[in-house]
Parts: sequence; structure tokens; C-alpha cells
Amino acid sequence: MGNGPKRIENAFRKSNKSGRIAMAPFITAGYPSPESTVPLIKTLTNAGADLIELGVPFSDPLAEGSTIQKSSHKALLQNINPAKCIEMVASVRADGILTPIVLMGYYNQIIAMGHENYCTLASEAGADGLIVADLPVSEANELIEVCKLKNLAFVPLLALTSTENSISEACKVGTGFIYCISVLGVTGAREEMNQRVEQLVGKVRQYTELPIAVGFGVSKPNHIQNLRRYADGAVIGSALINAIGTGSPAEVSNRAHSFMRSLDSNITD
Repeated sequence: MGNGPKRIENAFRKSNKSGRIAMAPFITAGYPSPESTVPLIKTLTNAGADLIELGVPFSDPLAEGSTIQKSSHKALLQNINPAKCIEMVASVRADGILTPIVLMGYYNQIIAMGHENYCTLASEAGADGLIVADLPVSEANELIEVCKLKNLAFVPLLALTSTENSISEACKVGTGFIYCISVLGVTGAREEMNQRVEQLVGKVRQYTELPIAVGFGVSKPNHIQNLRRYADGAVIGSALINAIGTGSPAEVSNRAHSFMRSLDSNITD
């Protein structure tokens, strides 16, 4: 069973205590190939990742931009499903890697397997939490309760448009960390980050002592430097997916390692 919310919180605290922002790379399970996922997770851990977000491919990824949509589509064509994603987590744990892993997917996937079955399998494999991109906190009570029983973090998403009430409710039920979305729209690398996200993080801090991570559009070293001032973690998705999806399949892990190192000069092997 995964160590759940505590392992996630401890990873953020450890990173922040050492003067770093926690780095949380996102990869799509099964992309660019099913065989590459477990080695990629190992590589990202070795390159300084404090937490891994493992994307569970879905046919209608509404929150995703074109890059992650394409990676998800390719993974689905290679028969990647939630059960196989969970098996990948088990393989990572069997290799002795203790970095927190959060499964990021969509509610239909959980409904299809059943709340208890999905959460039991995920927890037993060693996953630490869930992010469900299309499940509002107001409709998540059943899943939140099962997550508690299975020692899985339930990580809520908050947007620039989230109301004070939404922020308050998310912080009451969220565990592990709170995920703040930095853009109005879908995922994807951006040149500049929306400065309103700093205000959002400030609001969230009024309601929780949990670590706060910022994602969507985080893709450059200056983004990381800027986030360091006010956030506890940075989620890097589309830019990393772009990096690992180009060039020779044999070089996937090397490209992932180089990209992670390029983002944060404070990362050391």
C-alpha cells in the first residue's frame, strides 16, 4: 500500500526545507511507448523529481491541450488502460523507488472500474494519490471517502476563476497538496505565466497548510524561478512530453533527464 498523503506532503516539505521548489513532472503512461514508462519514472526521479504525476490516458481529455491529447491518443492505440497504469506503479515500487506517484485521470475511468476497486488496486500498487480532472469537489464525496479508507490523497484542482467558497471547500477535503491551475484554458507550454496565479495561491494559503503546486503552462527555467517566490511545487507536463516525444526512442530517458536538469539549476543527481 502507498504511503498516501503523508508521503506526498513530506516530499514537498523536504524539498522546500532544502531551499528548492518541489518538481512534479507529468508523463502520460504508455507514451511514447508502454516499455518506456517505468524507466522514465526512474530517470525523472534520478533527475530530481520530488513527485511523479502519471497521466492515465483517456479518450476525451477535456483539460488537456494538443500535446497531452496526442500522447494520450498514442498510448490508447497501444492498449494502455487504467489497470495497466496501475501495474506500472507496482513495477516502479518493485524496483524500490519511493518517490510519490499521483495518478491523474478522469472520473469515467474510476466509475468504470468502481470507486473501491480502482482505489484498492491503486493503493496496493503503491500509488499515493489521485487527481481527477473533471470531478468538481462538490460532487466528489463518495470518492473522497474511499480515498481516505485506502490511504490515497485526493488532490483538488483550483482555477483562476475559482470562487472563495470553492477554494474553501477544496481545502477542507484536499489531502497531499492543492493543485492551482495557472491558465484560463487547457494544458500546454507557454512563453509567460499568468500573474494572477500568484493571487490564487495567496488566497488558497488562507485556507490550508497543505503544500500548493502550480501547473499548466510551466515550461521554462524562469517560470520555475518565479514560482519559487510563492508556490511549494511546480508541475511540468506538456514541455516534458514534447521533449520525450521527439528523436530516437532509445534516447527517451536521456532527453527526459536533460530537460529536467535544464529547468532547475538547483537539481543535483
